[in-house]
Amino acid sequence: MPSGDSITAVIPLHNQAQLLARLLQSIRAQSILFDEVIVVDNASTDGAPEIARKAGCRVISLTTNTGFAHAVNTGWRAANTRWVAILNSDVELDPGWLEHLLNAAERASFATGTILQASDTGSIDGTYDLLSRAGCAWRAGFGQSAQRLQSATGPIAIAPATACIFRRHALEQLEGFDERYGSYLEDVDLGLRCIRLGLQGIYVPRAIATHKGSATLGRWNPKVVRLISRNQLLLIARHYDRPLFRACLWNIIAGQLLWGLVAARHGALLPWVSGKLEALRQFGLQEQASPALRSFLDSSEREIRLRATDSYWRWYFRLTSPGEAN
Repeated sequence: MPSGDSITAVIPLHNQAQLLARLLQSIRAQSILFDEVIVVDNASTDGAPEIARKAGCRVISLTTNTGFAHAVNTGWRAANTRWVAILNSDVELDPGWLEHLLNAAERASFATGTILQASDTGSIDGTYDLLSRAGCAWRAGFGQSAQRLQSATGPIAIAPATACIFRRHALEQLEGFDERYGSYLEDVDLGLRCIRLGLQGIYVPRAIATHKGSATLGRWNPKVVRLISRNQLLLIARHYDRPLFRACLWNIIAGQLLWGLVAARHGALLPWVSGKLEALRQFGLQEQASPALRSFLDSSEREIRLRATDSYWRWYFRLTSPGEAN
């Protein structure tokens, strides 16, 4: 059975051998070493699994690309440590990343730190995740100057699966990631289920990682847009009941259509439509929404309104809260 602060790194992988090599180098440079590194390979074709094996990782090879959620589930279930770190293959960790998280997470179920953009380490890629009533997520601080980072460690509800640690026991309680999401927003779904179960996380600003971001497909790749578009509605279907859905209906319409306009501006309108249609074919609301979810959505909207500055959020709040918009 897991004991002490033992921890396994789980890395879902699909190609990007060069980026994986840089991540593994940063793992070896940690001030506290991982007990094991498990790489779950989603049918890579560029020799990335061989790099992992030569670095001493345990490689679990899948015959097809099953998506992020299944790969992570495969990895943490194979681990036998108290903690599991979930790491995208396109991140790099500062030497103190793991030590800072473990030191701060004594009473938490999960923890995450500050993620900077690899192309501009003065800009934030993300910290923790927030969710609007529209079912659209915002990675807190995205695109903003790293100099604006809050310095205090504090409680959070959702950790991005880009780079975080979870107690293995918590993942067992949650039954891992929902594999219906495949990739994208599966970590937000996991966080909403943490809220329902009363599992709390912690944000540790000093735990720094850098992230290449959408290294495999690209941010506005048609497949990426289709999956995000679909999964936004799957989040609503899974976690909203009818009263909450009715209360948020205008937010949902405004937020989802605005996101579609952004996708169209990047030439991805058809994948956006395809994702929505796919979700609607299996759409069905929960019988009861968690009271804690309602509270989280309220606090999320307040924080997004205060902190987000991009045009999508400015228009969202103009349409949904005109008297309070930025």
